[in-house]
Amino acid sequence: MSAAAPAPSPSDVPAIETRGLVKDFAIGLRGVKLRAVDHLSLRIEAGQVFGLLGPNGSGKSTTIKILLGLLQPSAGSCRLFGVPSDRVEARLDVGYLPESPYFYRHLSGRELVRFFAQMCGLAGPRLAGRVDEVLEVVDLTEAADRRVGTYSKGMLQRIGLAQALVHDPRLLILDEPTAGVDPVGSAAIAALILRLKAQGKTVLITSHLLGQIEDLCDRVAILDRGRLILEGAVHDLVGRADRQALVIEALPPAELDELRAWFAARGRSIETVETPRTRLDRIFLERVGRGGSAGQPPPS
Repeated sequence: MSAAAPAPSPSDVPAIETRGLVKDFAIGLRGVKLRAVDHLSLRIEAGQVFGLLGPNGSGKSTTIKILLGLLQPSAGSCRLFGVPSDRVEARLDVGYLPESPYFYRHLSGRELVRFFAQMCGLAGPRLAGRVDEVLEVVDLTEAADRRVGTYSKGMLQRIGLAQALVHDPRLLILDEPTAGVDPVGSAAIAALILRLKAQGKTVLITSHLLGQIEDLCDRVAILDRGRLILEGAVHDLVGRADRQALVIEALPPAELDELRAWFAARGRSIETVETPRTRLDRIFLERVGRGGSAGQPPPS
């Protein structure tokens, strides 16, 4: 009799795994069905920041609702850390920030986070300590006793992150976490996501800000009409292994011609000559986020 195969170690279990996931919605009274998710198979390893991308109606929100156990799939399977997503215990290790969170406006930020902490089972000294800790993490300690109804959009997103983090989950699902947030607030949220990754958290993020996704994510998946059309590591998808870029000081025309001739003698060519550009978001953050003056030249 052969020995049983060893059970997979926790490090081998993906944070999220879907296999052949399908979700159909009935339309009208004739039994017509709309397929929102079409045989989606994904494996998201623990400790990654993973971007789920796609246009409106691509199936991102439906997929997230299935992950959270809010919808039952029509076919296929979905597991969080090896546990089927429709079981309550699968959601104990998940923090969720919806795209447009609704919070009780009459509560203070501290009361709101405390309320969600109690819903997650925290009590006693651990409750108060954890509430204070996450308020500090999202930089809302000074505003913690103000009513949520007075918060800006960026502050609402950060208090939403606090409630998602308060029970110290291993997986965070963030649906458009920087939607409607100004560049300074967006940069603060992005920095927080990277700190969470450094702590070993897994983060699933949806966003229409593709530049931010490129900066934050290890891997991305692109959905269209419910189907997975592309998935891979960010550096593999955006990189060009057959090209190299050299950044040098500006050359006068004569020296540039000499450089072209040097490459031509070796069977190579200079395809384009461009003046490097900085990113507008970087200029904005250098000025606004760090108090730069308008009279200084932009950073290179």
